[in-house]
Amino acid sequence: MIIERNFLLFICSAVLNIVLTVCLIFTCSTPAPKTSSKKTPQEITVVRQKTLEDQFLEMYEEILKRPPEEIIEAAAAVTRTPGVSYTTSRPSSGLAGIRGRVHTGEINPVNFDNPDINILKQMGTEQYLIHFITGEQFQKTGDFDKAINEYTTAINLYPGFTEAFISRGNIWLKRNDYNRAIEDFSRAIRLDSGKAEIFNYRGFARSERGEYAQAIEDFSRAISINQNYVDALINRSHSYYQTGNFNRVIEDCTRILNLERNNAFIWNRRGSAYYRLEDDDKAISDFTEAIKLRANYAIAWRNRGYAWQSKGEHEKASADFAMAQQLGLR
Repeated sequence: MIIERNFLLFICSAVLNIVLTVCLIFTCSTPAPKTSSKKTPQEITVVRQKTLEDQFLEMYEEILKRPPEEIIEAAAAVTRTPGVSYTTSRPSSGLAGIRGRVHTGEINPVNFDNPDINILKQMGTEQYLIHFITGEQFQKTGDFDKAINEYTTAINLYPGFTEAFISRGNIWLKRNDYNRAIEDFSRAIRLDSGKAEIFNYRGFARSERGEYAQAIEDFSRAISINQNYVDALINRSHSYYQTGNFNRVIEDCTRILNLERNNAFIWNRRGSAYYRLEDDDKAISDFTEAIKLRANYAIAWRNRGYAWQSKGEHEKASADFAMAQQLGLR
């Protein structure tokens, strides 16, 4: 009995030694987290955290892998998730100015913001324009099915009507039907390649499909037409962020801030890019500017906390994390 017990203890000890040896080998062979050259040996090594912008982008990449029928609901769920630090375009709508445009000189005189269809008919206005304007009115009230029907009728009557393709494409964007949106914007571009907004809209749709290289081409084309096109710069900076080209993110954000100094979201985005390049001082400076503009900007508070943490400033990091939590960011 004693022999069997000693033998069992010997076996257990041998197994334990093997396990410890393997763990030691694995630990020694695993590369240590990359630290900034600025850190001194006395400082605690801190693993660089992901900003919330990075976390959101990872979530979005996972969504794009799902079947098409699940993407719309999943994307809506991400949009509802608190703490998303990235907005593709303007903070409120995601894409500013989604609407068709018609030159008012084509019909004169009319109140183009609220035209009376009966008056237009009495004036002998072309049918394709009447259908288009009716579609615009339906789009304003949110009746997208009727708006699409009106735009389609206008296109059938006048296949060269660029604005109808733009307006219909914008509805496809609102419905997250990016394939149809891209098709309509491409047809509009073939008719008129001089409108910067069409390239921006098509780039937005391509970005939503994860086609960032093509999206960047479209945004760049829009910017070449209108150098101060802030929406296109915002959208391109997002696509550059997605592809990991953080230097180009910084360039675009700097151009945006020269045009819109008070855009807190862009200060946060540029700060996130600096952070990813391990330039913590510039990241902290940008996150601080975002916080000055929006004191309740919980995401910027947390992102700044990450940057303080990577510098070994743990008290400042804890204070920023506490503030982010106090503002409702968990």
